[in-house]
Amino acid sequence: MGMNLSGKIALVTGASRGIGRAIAIALAQAGVDVAVNYRENKSAADDAVAAITQSGRRALAFRADVSSPNEVESMLATITNQLGEVAILVNNAGVARPRRTEDVDLATFDEAINVNLRSAFLVTAAALPAMRRKQWGRLIFISSVAANIGGVVGPHYAASKAGMVGLMHWYGSQLAKEGITANVISPALVETDMVRSNLRAKPELIPVGRFGLPEEVAEVAVMLVRNGYITGQTINVNGGLYPTS
Repeated sequence: MGMNLSGKIALVTGASRGIGRAIAIALAQAGVDVAVNYRENKSAADDAVAAITQSGRRALAFRADVSSPNEVESMLATITNQLGEVAILVNNAGVARPRRTEDVDLATFDEAINVNLRSAFLVTAAALPAMRRKQWGRLIFISSVAANIGGVVGPHYAASKAGMVGLMHWYGSQLAKEGITANVISPALVETDMVRSNLRAKPELIPVGRFGLPEEVAEVAVMLVRNGYITGQTINVNGGLYPTS
């Protein structure tokens, strides 16, 4: 059954839609108050907040570019002031711009690293002091099967998502004795706007024959938050595309 999460504060980056939204709502249903980070779509973020409050939990939408140190600092200060100190962090914000190998220029590569990887480092660094003071925290990084097999977006995306796994391994090994767990969830072709807009993403690529659902990823996130013994792990939610032993 796991631990009682009532009253814990979570921050989910990129939570206005897709996997981030599903995780934010699932955490709320588990008793967590949730800060919904977004960068552009305020209306979608407000809808996510409404869904969370319908579960009887507090929620806050905050616009921030999580690759910017100043904006991350401001976001964490506001969340702490209005909801409380973040104990659960889901690094979900990301960008996926499909490119052929020859079309990946430096700007495209840098964008993927900044939005997908740099942001995870910045937000984690900002949230960690409170977790360490309280000797309790949960870090979840939303990576991708692309980190293992290359995927269908491009080398820029695969590299940024692989970097998240390395980041998690460091935190998992260094913080285990402080009551803080760190884990990666690695999905494959989950039915989101990002996947639907990629013509190379086809359900036939997945052994189970369909795209995953955001809610299936969210179930794993809640499990990891409730479990204090799983740390330093990559949980593959990929319909059999990348089987591991």
